[in-house]
Amino acid sequence: MTARLVVAIVPDTQVDRIEQILPRHCRRYWREAVPGGLEKYSCLVQLRYTERLLQDLEAAFTGTEGFTAYVGLLEAIVPPLEETPETELAEAGVPPPTRLERFFTRDRVSTDELYDDIEESVHLKPSYLLTVILSSVIAGLGMRSGQVAVVIGAMIIAPLLGPTMGIALAATVGNRALGQRAALVLAIGSILAILAGIGIGLSVAIDPLTPELRNRTMVQPGDIALALACGGAGVLAFSRAASLTLVGVMIAVALVPPLAACGIYLGAGYPAASANALFLFAINLVCVNVAGIATFLLQGLPPKNWRMTGGILAMWLFLLFLLASLMAGRLLFGLGSVEPIARSLIEKV
Repeated sequence: MTARLVVAIVPDTQVDRIEQILPRHCRRYWREAVPGGLEKYSCLVQLRYTERLLQDLEAAFTGTEGFTAYVGLLEAIVPPLEETPETELAEAGVPPPTRLERFFTRDRVSTDELYDDIEESVHLKPSYLLTVILSSVIAGLGMRSGQVAVVIGAMIIAPLLGPTMGIALAATVGNRALGQRAALVLAIGSILAILAGIGIGLSVAIDPLTPELRNRTMVQPGDIALALACGGAGVLAFSRAASLTLVGVMIAVALVPPLAACGIYLGAGYPAASANALFLFAINLVCVNVAGIATFLLQGLPPKNWRMTGGILAMWLFLLFLLASLMAGRLLFGLGSVEPIARSLIEKV
């Protein structure tokens, strides 16, 4: 549903003020008195207007005693909310959106909704730590035995989804606190995933030439394209409030298996292969963030500081350039191709 129910409660002394704001962002709203000298406004707001309505309400009533606003999902509206370029609600002082802007922003949820969706995922909790370990174990055992379905199971768990999306979201809007929390949670989760893989490598017999494992030691140009596609598709689904499981499948495919493979090879005594898997993870992580930030911006997510957001994106692009250059050099000298890696693993065996 491309509309939201926005409920705002304000003191009855602020009625004139809020009734000047609401018509700029919604066509249907109704008012009812609530105890305590407050007035409740229930508004049917199209998705693309939710962001700016919340911004206006926050600017007008933050610090006002009794003010509350929240957003609810809607399953259906009768009669439906229909909009054409002729009837759209223009914002004073802001030029109307182009057709391209309408196309890319019409289905995106508000920034506040994105924050709420990501908030629980950027805190260290016992459940998160345990899920990371279990996901890595499942991915590692699936790759060891060559069972693709088991590896997909680890992708569906997707414990690194929240912190990854949190880093891209924080970089886009310039939220330093969110970015620091997400980076810390991601770093701890990545270390735990590697440690779980090391445990597998030390405790069970490993065939280093198993295709599912060996594929995580090879970095090819296609891996960059895959990670960029995963990041873009993940943000598109996330910003439309799609199922986190769906997003997890798209993101975890680029993060969890390389970490598990890195730990397995390290535990089994193949440090070169382990380093290759970690290199693949680094490229994937950078690509996911580059694509994530670019997709958030394409969907009209408003940065607080364009210079900061542009600088962060430039930093990620520079890291991607460095890693891609290393990959190209490895391929040029034959260090990243299948044959040398397989030969080194065979010699080790």
